[in-house]
Amino acid sequence: MTSPKKSMPFVGVRVVVVVVVIASFVLIEFRPVTGQPTYNYHSCLGSPNDTANSTFSSNLASLLGSLSAGASAGNSFYRNGSSGVFGLFLCRGDVLSSTCQSCVGNATQMLPQRCTSNRTAIIWYDECMLRYSDTDFFGAIATDVVVFMWNVQNNTSPDEPDVKALALIYNLAATVPNNAMLYGVQEFDGGDASQRRYGLEQCSRDINGSQCGYCLAQLTTYIGKCCEGKMGWRILTPSCNLRYEDYLFYRQQAASPQPVPSATPPSSTDKGKGGKNTAKIVAITLSLISAMAALLVSCYFLSKRRRSQQGDGGTREEILLQSMEGAAQGTNLKDRGAHKGFQDKSGEMHYFDLLTIVTATNKFDDANKLGEGGFGPVYKGKLPDGKEIAVKRLSMRSSQGIEEFKNEVMVIAKLQHRNLVRLLGCCLEGGEKLLVYEYLANRSLDAFLFDPVKRRELDWTKHAHIIKGIARGLLYLHEDSRLKIIHRDLKASNVLLDDEMNPKISDFGTARIFGGNQTEANTNRVVGTYGYMALEYAMKGLFSVKSDVYSFGVLLLEILSGRKCSSVYEHGQSLLSNAWLLWNEGKGTELVDANLIGSRPSNEALRLIHISLLCVQEDPNVRPTMSTVILMLGSESDLPLPKSPPFSIGRSFMPDQSSTGTGTGCFSSDKSSASAST
Repeated sequence: MTSPKKSMPFVGVRVVVVVVVIASFVLIEFRPVTGQPTYNYHSCLGSPNDTANSTFSSNLASLLGSLSAGASAGNSFYRNGSSGVFGLFLCRGDVLSSTCQSCVGNATQMLPQRCTSNRTAIIWYDECMLRYSDTDFFGAIATDVVVFMWNVQNNTSPDEPDVKALALIYNLAATVPNNAMLYGVQEFDGGDASQRRYGLEQCSRDINGSQCGYCLAQLTTYIGKCCEGKMGWRILTPSCNLRYEDYLFYRQQAASPQPVPSATPPSSTDKGKGGKNTAKIVAITLSLISAMAALLVSCYFLSKRRRSQQGDGGTREEILLQSMEGAAQGTNLKDRGAHKGFQDKSGEMHYFDLLTIVTATNKFDDANKLGEGGFGPVYKGKLPDGKEIAVKRLSMRSSQGIEEFKNEVMVIAKLQHRNLVRLLGCCLEGGEKLLVYEYLANRSLDAFLFDPVKRRELDWTKHAHIIKGIARGLLYLHEDSRLKIIHRDLKASNVLLDDEMNPKISDFGTARIFGGNQTEANTNRVVGTYGYMALEYAMKGLFSVKSDVYSFGVLLLEILSGRKCSSVYEHGQSLLSNAWLLWNEGKGTELVDANLIGSRPSNEALRLIHISLLCVQEDPNVRPTMSTVILMLGSESDLPLPKSPPFSIGRSFMPDQSSTGTGTGCFSSDKSSASAST
């Protein structure tokens, strides 16, 4: 349980009702009572209830009685709605039933007394949250009230964001929505007791997992506004909350999950909530998370303003602070000048202010547009020092774009390899989510392969150089980097070429990281491009390093043939089935691009076709690893006979609607791009 010494926070609150921003300053001395729940904050909203003996008051009393009874029955979450009054309580996921019952009982007594003339109200304690309203709020994300709390003691330097905090918070935000209880805790062990950090995140279970993920993602964007430089802090909203401390504030042995009763039928928005405990996609050790979180700091901790400190560390106070306009959209970053030239301590990641990017791209002029990816356009730009850049402008309205932004920064920022595109920095300002990459003069591989004129620039030597470079890049991702990364969308448009035609793998928005000895994962949301996608991934959501090997095999056939994987040959054959047929008939060289006739050694071409067929075998267990592929490419040793690839005998599949693609073949709803970063 929370120790008395550390439980009393320094608090800031933001309250927004419709378009009205309420801001004032209130000073309240707070002394918790032993045996009582630890009060945090309450908010009184909604239309007034002026008649003391009104029907609403009677119905509210009945509702609060039912909530108290629900807690007495041992429930950690309970909701009820009837006669125009709706309410729920949510106890912290680790507290005992008796603690939950005590907290809810206190809340049902306290809240009506503090909000005597309001039809909407909410109260937070350490142990529980209770809210009610005269409108049905079940199943709707509510972040209209945001409470910021932090410990005035043990502050860290405002100029040095706490990497350990982000390590916990971002990992929990990714995993909690997949937990049936929408609750999770995590501990970071830095090697000794003084380095330990503790995090907790929870969502109200009237919303579903997807809504929970969105809510928590929104809270993470507030961190730089309230909590930078603080050793312990929390952010509370009606629908979700998070907390971080340098001491253990939760029970390590959580109470057994309780069923979620409801006196009202669940709405359509509740369907799938809690019941879909999807398989975890990412298994990352905490040490790896810490390293990546340091990079996220560069983008998400943008506000570098020192706040005046109050109190001497021995007095605990509760302060209602000035509201933050635009915080919900993350659009107001007023101290632009303070961000110029910002970079993280390693020097690998820069923060670019929005004015610099707008100027570099000439206000995102269409004339500078390099291409269009699935999450937004890419523009060419030039910095004041003359350095050329490629700016990936993610969609401002898509929550998927936010996730891709975070994912891409996490995955690529610390990767350094000559065959991977280099991320120079990022910008989060004015509602924009911008990734800044090195500019590659020759853009993407597909611009050469599938253009009848430009592909003549690629002789056999350049073909071989590109193939080996892509293979080395994948090997680095799978085996040689500090992380094991599955790209999941390797294709010609995601291979960029520099001015010396060196290939660089790009677009890590859908990449996933494996940790420890993990070899495969499962997802119910298939992303990528059909045709490059292995059958087990497209049909079952299973992916591994062998999924990337399959994509490499398809790409290798495209490089050799100069034709897209969606090309249709005689009798409706696909590129894979045609390659399989020609190779079995001893006519493999007929697959090779006619432009290479006379410059390609036939034995090398046949060997590459052989390798590609090994990569696209239907059974992932018999596909080679990328380290084996590298050995095959660099030697003349005998190769095993391949088994048939999928679709080689006329089979086809229709992907489910959760995928990003639109059907069979090499098509995707993500537009192919010839950009420097898509």
